[in-house]
Amino acid sequence: MIERQEQAPTGRDKWRHLGPGIVVAATGVGAGDLVATLIAGSRFGYALLWAAILGCVVKIALSEGSARYHLATGSTILAGWRSLGRWTGYYFGIYVIIWGFIYGATAMSATALPLAALFPILPLWAWAVIAGIGGYLFVRFNRYAMFELVMKIMVGTMFVIMVGLAVLVAPSLSGIAYGLQFRLPEGSLFYTLGLIGGVGGTVTTAAYGYWTQVKGWRGTGWLPLMRLDNATAYVVTGIFVVAMLIVGAEILFAADIALEDSDRGLLGLSDVLSARYGRFVAFAFLIGFAATALSSLFGVWHGMSLFFADWWYQMRGAPSDASSARAEEQSPAFRFYLAWLTFPPMVLLFADRPFLLVIIYGAFGALFMPFLAITLLCLLNSGRVPAEARNGWLSNIVLAGSAGLFVILAVQQVAGLID
Repeated sequence: MIERQEQAPTGRDKWRHLGPGIVVAATGVGAGDLVATLIAGSRFGYALLWAAILGCVVKIALSEGSARYHLATGSTILAGWRSLGRWTGYYFGIYVIIWGFIYGATAMSATALPLAALFPILPLWAWAVIAGIGGYLFVRFNRYAMFELVMKIMVGTMFVIMVGLAVLVAPSLSGIAYGLQFRLPEGSLFYTLGLIGGVGGTVTTAAYGYWTQVKGWRGTGWLPLMRLDNATAYVVTGIFVVAMLIVGAEILFAADIALEDSDRGLLGLSDVLSARYGRFVAFAFLIGFAATALSSLFGVWHGMSLFFADWWYQMRGAPSDASSARAEEQSPAFRFYLAWLTFPPMVLLFADRPFLLVIIYGAFGALFMPFLAITLLCLLNSGRVPAEARNGWLSNIVLAGSAGLFVILAVQQVAGLID
């Protein structure tokens, strides 16, 4: 059963209880986010720094809104969606099955890249399989407390290494100040929208509420701690993202070096670092890369399995009470989705991804973030939520702006799929 904490801590004691925010932030920042930020820095210098920071603000609003619904109602975000219409359950079910199949292979491949570079004794596909099975075993045989502890260690590792790397390359303070001003260099719109909408997590932002529940937080009395937890985590994420943009601007943009527009591009940066600063720095970067990719894999394996378990039992008519044992870790539905993320996607490691599946995945993925932002606006301004936990004017502005941004991104992505 979930260990329930009756009262939220106060004063200095509350800092010891922070954790779910670190988990959601670490899950949201993966190898793809590192590539996107580095490439933005390599092509436009510091000009898009403001967009990377704005992206973290958007994710703060989305994850805070999701967790606030959980804490204030004693229910889950999926139950809230179902109150808007049963179609939401079917949409999420189709989405999460397709998403899990494609993302499972993507996460395993991304994690394998630094492992293969650090330990070139096995081929890339073998490291991908090891990463997937390792994530499966870790999540399957550990409960939330151990999971959170390991995630904190990996976040600390990646933060120290990447921020240290940014300090090493001697960032330009005038360049950073320039990057905080709203500018859109020619040809930067695609990268700007990607930084705002993608860096820091997508569907995993909605998993934050589940982690607060497994942590044992219940009721509106926990809202101040949740907000501190969430904001602290995304401040750390923001610093991390800014550090990677600094590396891209100082090392790649200044030397006019282009990276490959995929996860493999990070190995290209490792080569550049080795040539300029020596093998130790390149080795440290690969350790940070591995911690980033592995924390994202662990987080998805755990959080999305909780998400799926809640969906499965609710669709079968089970209570939506957040404390229901059926929605807890290690339920049969949790274990099923954990296996679904791990084993079926391995077939994609040995062959090109089926084109039709990629098209469907891209379309559903593009539609999810507008769905999340719009439904949060509906739910958090409704009578389903106690008055003290409803949206204020600032939350409404940020969520409405996020919804508009994600609609633009969805149109852009679907148009790209059609082309």
